[in-house]
Amino acid sequence: MELATKLDERLKAVSSIGSDPTGGMTRLLYTDSWLEAQKYVKQQMESFGMTTTFDDVGNLFGRIEGSENPDETIMTGSHIDTVVNGGKLDGQFGVCASLTAAEYLVAKYGQPKRSLEVISMAEEEGSRFPFAFWGSKNFVGVANNDEVKDAADANGKKFVDEMHRQGFDFSPQQTRRDDIKAFVEEHIEQGSILEQEHEQIGIVNNIAGQRRYDIVLKGEANHAGTTPLSYRHDAVYGMAKMINNALDKAHQVGDPLVLTFGKVVPKPNTVNVVPGEVLFTMDCRHTDAEYLVQFTKEITDMMTQVAAEMGLDISIDLWMDEKPVPMSDKIVKTIKEKAQAGNYKYRVMHSGAGHDSQIIAPVYPTAMIFVPSIGGISHNPAENTKFEDLVEGVKLMADTLYELAYK
Repeated sequence: MELATKLDERLKAVSSIGSDPTGGMTRLLYTDSWLEAQKYVKQQMESFGMTTTFDDVGNLFGRIEGSENPDETIMTGSHIDTVVNGGKLDGQFGVCASLTAAEYLVAKYGQPKRSLEVISMAEEEGSRFPFAFWGSKNFVGVANNDEVKDAADANGKKFVDEMHRQGFDFSPQQTRRDDIKAFVEEHIEQGSILEQEHEQIGIVNNIAGQRRYDIVLKGEANHAGTTPLSYRHDAVYGMAKMINNALDKAHQVGDPLVLTFGKVVPKPNTVNVVPGEVLFTMDCRHTDAEYLVQFTKEITDMMTQVAAEMGLDISIDLWMDEKPVPMSDKIVKTIKEKAQAGNYKYRVMHSGAGHDSQIIAPVYPTAMIFVPSIGGISHNPAENTKFEDLVEGVKLMADTLYELAYK
């Protein structure tokens, strides 16, 4: 089997399913293109002898039974859904990489000692319905069905109806498997560190924690021409002070802290009116849970103080609080040893983005392999990675799975 040729074939085939006229991908949970993609992956699994099954919600599993320890499973995979008008690698590269690495090993070495399993997870992105990680949360038995029972997409189609339409349903009783000894996920970096540092591989040892806030400042709307600056209670001016102070502090702290103010909604949002209210968001990420809490508290305390000094009312809503998720030291060590032995250009790094691995890692030993993203672009039709870098990533995945499943 020619690994690079097979990878290229699979990436092109799966990219044709749900392709967007603009050049990107739109393949959302429980759409027809989503099911077509899962059926394609199923056929590919079966083409080299895997036994395939769907679980109740649509996660797809392909399995080669182990010869000596069949009840010990080494698992790899990623998710098959995309964002709206996304790229051709996020998620599906991990599925194709896992498939191709597994087929390569079976063709070269035959049956593994431990069972080798590939998972194509139903959903990760949260792009159609307001619920992310549906696939991995069901896989590890932590999904909350009540959160989606009344959910609908932007066109008013109900989550439950669409799930039933594609032949799936809620799990009658969520259970957790006890046979999985390792999970390895491959993914594009979705950042520019590997490219900037001229490295082909990232070995992920931690997924950063995230805290997200909605902040509302209320002052007083008034005439832009007749209200002297000293008389104003300008909500946007208060916001500007807060953001400037916060970002100055974040730059002083430096990596791995990142801080983003990505959404601003002023009211009345009119050229000649002093804004009396503004909603803005704050996204803060760090790999250390205690420091993440400490830093964000310092920032929100500063905001409260600035608001008081300027005569503004402030409300701060923390609506996401995800702790950092460390990867398995043992599996990270295994990947690192294989990277050194194979002379891969690599670095150990954290992930600033969320992945299925952060759901799986608290339950099963987990690690991730990154390959570079050109320009750091992702969730965009321009998302791309040099093909030789994709191939190197699959080779390292195969080396890692060989160590875990065959030795």
